[in-house]
Amino acid sequence: MLSLRLPRLLSSHQVPKAFQEDGIISGYRCPKSSAFDCILSLFHLTNETLNIWTHFLPACYFMRRLLGFSQSLDFLGEAYTWPLLAYLFTCCLYLLASSLAHTFSTMSVRSLHVCFFFDYAALSLYSLGSGIAYAAYIFPEQWVHGTLHAYFVPTAVMNTLLCTSLACYSRFTELDQPHFSKLLRILAFFCPYLFDNIPLFYRVGDGITNICSRYTHIAVFVILAFCTAEQTVDTLAERNFANTSIASRSSNGGTLMRHTAEWIYQEMSMVLTPLPSPKNNHSTCDKTCT
Repeated sequence: MLSLRLPRLLSSHQVPKAFQEDGIISGYRCPKSSAFDCILSLFHLTNETLNIWTHFLPACYFMRRLLGFSQSLDFLGEAYTWPLLAYLFTCCLYLLASSLAHTFSTMSVRSLHVCFFFDYAALSLYSLGSGIAYAAYIFPEQWVHGTLHAYFVPTAVMNTLLCTSLACYSRFTELDQPHFSKLLRILAFFCPYLFDNIPLFYRVGDGITNICSRYTHIAVFVILAFCTAEQTVDTLAERNFANTSIASRSSNGGTLMRHTAEWIYQEMSMVLTPLPSPKNNHSTCDKTCT
């Protein structure tokens, strides 16, 4: 009976250009959906189904991890655990915000932009949470209390503000200058990654940490960035398949691959970030990473 009440899906030519996606020919929700229709679409195979669930389920997973850490660590009484708390909180926030953005973005053109403004802001906050954790746990001992260490978190805050602004601005140029818009969005999310991982790159080059693990971590990000920037599977589906169902399934496969890489990357970031001893943070960190 639920399927009888599900909103009707539309083809790409039936929705405004702002809602159209490369490689997706059908499965679009009404661009004037109600909030209730958006919630119902969670149980319907649409162009956003995988985007929604591949963010929501990892959010539940990381919230469970956060709850598990809260039972074994004293987040309130031990200051050395706060960077880990910041990382896990921003990780959950980003995934939930993205899931909600994909869910309610079809209420109007304005809601589309506003939802993804929040999505971009949450993603930038996630990069800030990563920077806070890396500054506390990953910095080589000889860099601690140096200039880079002193300005690392303040610079990460500036990156968050600047990159959120760039990503949001890219939406205003998306229709007229799609390539420029994509370039802005890539820069907005790639630059904070490069900055946050400066201590990791140093560790790999200097042999301080497990090279195989760090290279795997970096390789997963490269795969994620490539899938996100180029949308390779979506483009191939659009060019090579005239059949709507095949193209849509191929595009959804690309989405699943992209978010699987994203989930793995976040999990590796947490696993490879050691929790130091409160007495000797950085020396313990170095021993753990070796």
